[in-house]
Amino acid sequence: MSGQPPNDSSFTPSGTRALVAPELRPVLDVFPSITPTDEGIALIRSTVGSGLNRPPLSREQQEVRCEERLVPGSQGAPDVRVLVYTPPGKVAARPAFLHMHGGGYVLGTPELGDISNRTLAIEHGCVVVAVGYRLAPETRFPGALEDCYAALRWLHAQAKQLGVDRSRIAIGGESAGGGHAAALALLARDRGEVPICLQLLDSPMLDDRTGSSSGPHPYCGEFIWTSAHNRFGWRSLLGMEPGGADVPLASVPARAANLAGLPPTFIVVGALDLFLEEDIEYARRLIRAGVPTELHVIPGAFHGFGAAGGNAPQVQALLRFRRDALARAFAA
Repeated sequence: MSGQPPNDSSFTPSGTRALVAPELRPVLDVFPSITPTDEGIALIRSTVGSGLNRPPLSREQQEVRCEERLVPGSQGAPDVRVLVYTPPGKVAARPAFLHMHGGGYVLGTPELGDISNRTLAIEHGCVVVAVGYRLAPETRFPGALEDCYAALRWLHAQAKQLGVDRSRIAIGGESAGGGHAAALALLARDRGEVPICLQLLDSPMLDDRTGSSSGPHPYCGEFIWTSAHNRFGWRSLLGMEPGGADVPLASVPARAANLAGLPPTFIVVGALDLFLEEDIEYARRLIRAGVPTELHVIPGAFHGFGAAGGNAPQVQALLRFRRDALARAFAA
């Protein structure tokens, strides 16, 4: 590996395994290789869904109540399926966290975060609402974003019934879920209906130009989520080729001209993640816009490194950073 990569959207780095933290390398040997296509996306969804091997819930996690709800969609759209997690005990007004799952805008369900959302509910004594937004390419922008906004508006409107403190609603997600959360924060700011106390963005997918029209990174994006995956995900969401001048600005958080007035922001990303530079740049712009922003870059970590489990020090750091950020936001 030497010199600069070619200015080619088809470029994918190679030979970067030596840069991966030793504790995370075993994940690369077992992580499924997925190449999404328009024709094969249904099969991939069923394979990924059926192949999930979640550990059993702990006794404490089982005590968190999980209820499926259908909430009204936005502007005549279909109802939105959500999972509502409530920890045991009676509290007059809990904080709340609206969670958007990952999956490149084309994969995933709210059940993917079941264990982590139960754990989050326990750790923070909060209600967690996981959103089953519609997936691309069947649903193009702004369908999924409107689903997320409908869930946020419902959470705010039903705060009393859910036992939620309206002033302590945070939002967040991983990968594409982080991208949806960032777009949701912008939409909520512009509509002015629901205040958000924190946007928690874990390796967020923020910029359609990454892997398409921007110059490639020589060391980022070899594993799990590549430039080719990214182009497919964004093309599916947008209904057009990513990276061009005709992409709707509201569909891509990184293209937003004005970031002022957004809620305090937490961003974490791996140093080998395809999204490294777009996430750092977003954090820089947020700070310059006067938004309180916390950024963590995890050395030797690739996209989805959390699959290594809680024994890996990098995952322990990730969980600690996220936990502390939420605790501060809810305390405030």
